[in-house]
Amino acid sequence: MRHAVAGRKFSRSGSARKALLASLARSLFKHEQIKTTLPKAKDLRSVAEKLITTAKLGTVAARRELMAALQDQELATKLVSDIAVRSKDRKGGYTRVLKAGFRAGDNAPMAIIALTDKAAKAASTEEAPKAAKKAKPAAKKEAKAPAAAAEE
Repeated sequence: MRHAVAGRKFSRSGSARKALLASLARSLFKHEQIKTTLPKAKDLRSVAEKLITTAKLGTVAARRELMAALQDQELATKLVSDIAVRSKDRKGGYTRVLKAGFRAGDNAPMAIIALTDKAAKAASTEEAPKAAKKAKPAAKKEAKAPAAAAEE
C-alpha cells in the first residue's frame, strides 16, 4: 500500500521522474512562467519552492546545492541574485498554479505555473500604462471645457 507517500510516478522510473522535474524547474526559473499538465505543475510546485528556499540562504553551499539540482550555473546565479531577493520577505508560496483548460489532443488538464513575484511585477507594469491612458482623456476634457465656456 502507498499510504501517505507523496508525489506521482508519471509512469517513469525514479531517475526519469527526477530528470523531468529538474527540467521543468529549469524552464520555470528561466521563463518565470510555464504551461504544463496540472499534475506535473502540482509536483513541480514543491520542487521549485524548496529550491527557492535554498537560494534564499545565499551561501556557497546553497549555490552548490542549486547547481547539483539544476545543472545550470546561470540559472543558479539568477535564482540566488534575482528570484530569491524578490522573495526575501515571503515565508513560502513562491509559485502559483492556475488551471488553463484542457489539451486538444488527449484532453489532459493543463495548468500555468508561475512565480508569484513575477506576476506582481507584471501587474505593476501593466497598471502604469493604464493610469497614463486614463490621464490623457481627462486632459482632453479639460481642454474642451474652457473652449466651450469661451464660446458662450
